[in-house]
Amino acid sequence: MHHYKAAIKRIGVNPFVYVPGIILQEIFKQAGRDKGPIPIRGTINGKVYQQTLVKYSGDWRLYINITMLKNSPKWIGETVDIAIEFDPKDRTIESHPKLVKALEENPEAKRIFDSLPPSRQKEIIRYISFLKTEESVDKNVKRAIDFLLGKDRFVARDKP
Repeated sequence: MHHYKAAIKRIGVNPFVYVPGIILQEIFKQAGRDKGPIPIRGTINGKVYQQTLVKYSGDWRLYINITMLKNSPKWIGETVDIAIEFDPKDRTIESHPKLVKALEENPEAKRIFDSLPPSRQKEIIRYISFLKTEESVDKNVKRAIDFLLGKDRFVARDKP
């Protein structure tokens, strides 16, 4: 586990901290790559988190959300204690069977889904997979298909 202190900055509305280059190099070595989202885990001010490092506008950032740090937007400019390491745990989320079936029954929606960036596919899969009732799953699978076909909004997005 690597430890450091960092000031919370903001890009748009998103609080984040930079990860020192020497720590990034160790994480890349452990991950076996230095591209794409990289799963990490650690603590922020002693609170355990699981997150993903992402590169945006040329810099690797650890985005800080309210589950990691209560009222994180109010912490902009504050210095926090960070512990960070690569997280080798598989984070694959299986598609809900009803989403799989709906995509199989609608080849155009499937074609559009398959053309989406992996992060957008995962966003749809995650949203539907974590719904609590079958009624919610049914309603949201229909909304996802309509979204893919350009007919409706889904997960706060207008069109794929």
